[in-house]
Amino acid sequence: MTDQQPLTYDAFVELAAADPAVVGLVLKGSQSHDGMVTPYSDHDLYVVVADDARTDLTRFADHRSAALDLVIVTLTEFREAGMPGWERYALARAQIVLDRLDGELARILADKARLGADEAFQDARGWLDAYANSLYRSVKNHRDGQTLAARLDAADSIRFLLELLFAIDRRPRPYNKYLEWELARHPLPGWDTDVLLRAVERVSATGDVPLQRHLFALVETAAREAGHDEVLDAWGDDLDLMRPQ
Repeated sequence: MTDQQPLTYDAFVELAAADPAVVGLVLKGSQSHDGMVTPYSDHDLYVVVADDARTDLTRFADHRSAALDLVIVTLTEFREAGMPGWERYALARAQIVLDRLDGELARILADKARLGADEAFQDARGWLDAYANSLYRSVKNHRDGQTLAARLDAADSIRFLLELLFAIDRRPRPYNKYLEWELARHPLPGWDTDVLLRAVERVSATGDVPLQRHLFALVETAAREAGHDEVLDAWGDDLDLMRPQ
C-alpha cells in the first residue's frame, strides 16, 4: 500500500486469507468487546502462521497505524502469548476471524481465559498478601493523620483486590477499561457487581476507611473459603486494624 492508500483492516484480512501460510487471524481489543468501539478504535489483529511456513506477509510485521495494528506470530508463539503476561486478558476475550485448524485457535484462547487451578491458587496468595498490605498501610496512615498516603495506599489496594478476586475465579483480570464490561457479562461468583463497583470507585477516590474495612470482611470470607487461611493468619493481630470496628 502507498501513503495515499493506507493498509486497511478489510484489505489486510482479504490478503491474509488468501495466503496458505496463515492458519488464523485473531482480533483483540475494543473491536472484540461488543459495545466498546469508538470513533478512535483501531483493529488489533494477530496473524498466526504455520510454524515452518514462509510468507510475504512478514513485510507487515509490527505494522502500526491509526486504523490497524498487526502482530505476526507462529502458531507456537501464539500458544505462548500472554502465558503469563499482560496480553492474557486481551486474548482471553479475543474474537477469531479465521481458523484453519478445525477449532484449535478457539481451544488456545479458551486455555488463556482459564487459569490452571494451581496457578490461580498461587497467584491469589500473592495478591491477597499485597491487598492486605496496602489496606493495612492505608488504615494506619489514616489513623496517623497521613491523608495523602492513606488515599494512595487505598488506591493501590484496589488494584491488588481486583487481581485477587479474578484469580480466585481462575480468570485473568480485565484491563481497567473493560472492568465494567467484563463484570456486566461475567460477574464474579458471590459478588454483587453494582455493590463491588461502587466500593471500588469510592475507595479509589476517597480512601473511605469504614468502607475499606467492610470490603475486607467480605474478602476475608471469600479468601478463607478459597483456602487462603495461612496468608491471612500470618497477619496476626494486625487483622484487627483491617476488620470492621
